[in-house]
Parts: sequence; C-alpha cells; structure tokens
Amino acid sequence: MGLGMDPRFDLSKAYWIVAAIAGVDPKKTSVASTAWAKFVVDGDLSYQIDAREIPRSWSTGYVPLGGSSPYQPPSQPFNSNGVQQVYQLNASLVDWAFQLTQNTPLPDDSTLQQVRAGYPCFHNALKPPFVLEGDDLAADTFWIGDLLNSWAENWISYWTGGQGSFAMGDFEDAGVGQALQFLSQAGRADQNRLLVLRAGSDYTVQPKDQTPAQFLASENSGGLSGFTEALNDLYLVGSIVVKNLSANWSSYANQIPSPASLHALPTLSKN
Repeated sequence: MGLGMDPRFDLSKAYWIVAAIAGVDPKKTSVASTAWAKFVVDGDLSYQIDAREIPRSWSTGYVPLGGSSPYQPPSQPFNSNGVQQVYQLNASLVDWAFQLTQNTPLPDDSTLQQVRAGYPCFHNALKPPFVLEGDDLAADTFWIGDLLNSWAENWISYWTGGQGSFAMGDFEDAGVGQALQFLSQAGRADQNRLLVLRAGSDYTVQPKDQTPAQFLASENSGGLSGFTEALNDLYLVGSIVVKNLSANWSSYANQIPSPASLHALPTLSKN
C-alpha cells in the first residue's frame, strides 16, 4: 500500500506477479511444480470450533462467516459480511501466462524423486514437476495433513461456487489481493493486472507411513523438501512472463494480454 500510494510512482499500468513457494496438494500436482491461480481464497476469515468439540456430522470446525455449519449452502458472494473472501484474478491474463509457460521444462532431480516416492497413491504427485493452473488458499496458519487438506479443497470449492480447485496453500496472497483492490479503488493500480504463481516446496499431506505430527517434525528438522527446486522453477517460469511483458510493453501498457496475444506478437526465447 505504501508503494502504491507514493506520489513519485505511477503504477496505474503496472503488472504485479507474486512468485513464491507454497504447500502443494498431491492430488493436483507434484512438488516443485508451478501453478498459476485464477482464485485466491482467504482461509483465515471464518468462525472456528475446536475439532474435539464439533458435532459428529461435521467434517471440520471451520464455519464460513455468516453461517452456522461448514459449507452451509448456498455459496456466499466473494465479498460477504463486510469482508473480501475471494479474489478472482483476470482469467484471460492468467490463461495467457499459462499458455506462454506451460511447456517450460522444469528440472527433475534425485531429491524430488525421493520425495515423490512417498506418495504412491497420488497419481499427479508422482509426476516430475510441471506447469499448471490451480487455485490458492491463503492463510496465516502453516497447516498439514489429510483432514486439513480436505478442508482446503472444500473451502475453495464452497467460496468459489465450484469454480475453483485447490492446488497451493500459502500465506500472503489474500493480503496482496486486498491491497491491490484498495489501490484500484483509489486509481493507483489495476487489480486486473495481478498474477499469482506458486511453486510447491513441500506437500500439504504427509507421505505414506507417517502421521501428520511426524511429517511436521520432519519438516521442522529437515526443511521443506523441494524448497530450492521450487525457487528455481519460479524463476524459470515467472521470468518468461516478465520478459514478454517488458519486450511488448508498447502494446501491453494499454492492452492487457490475452491468449490471442500469443499469436499477434513475437515471443521471447525461454533461454
């Protein structure tokens, strides 16, 4: 917000790319893969009852603001109860970024292969890293485990009316979305120019033969399993978009790119 409100800068046509690590849902993709999000859903704004005290029929203690039970129908508007629960990114811009980068080769190594081997029941988790589109749950709690992973999947589905699909769990993106929304309302930025790229530094679910508590202990003692590789892949993928925007600024300053732009303007080498 401070940068956006600084009168020395005109950021009204700036593009904003969040490129950072995340926990990755093994049902969707593999560690070190990168995902472009179309939805960022806030995972903090809720009611909560301790899991030891919830009704037996409930799958989670998280309850949407304004509701009295988990995932109480109907789905609420993105802005509900005076707060922004969902940030819907410019789908055309996201599709452009994805199509521009989807064939980017992401390196594989023995570390990632060893990590993937712990997820034999998840087809997508066993694949080498790749680029995809997948949505984003932003929460300040570093959560892990099967049950919370199911909550994340259902939370995104509920708040997006079934349009979104959970892929990455992270911290900051709802705050970034809120800041750009406020700056857009003030005429200082354009929230339609936001891109969110997350790379899986670890899985959100524990590997076979471990409990969530054991997985947490291993994360704290050994670090995030794909941290270095995820950072590398963020650069490989994100830099393609940055370079393309810069090279074609004369067009993209006033016209947000779309998939059709890929056929109208030259693309840069990925090297």
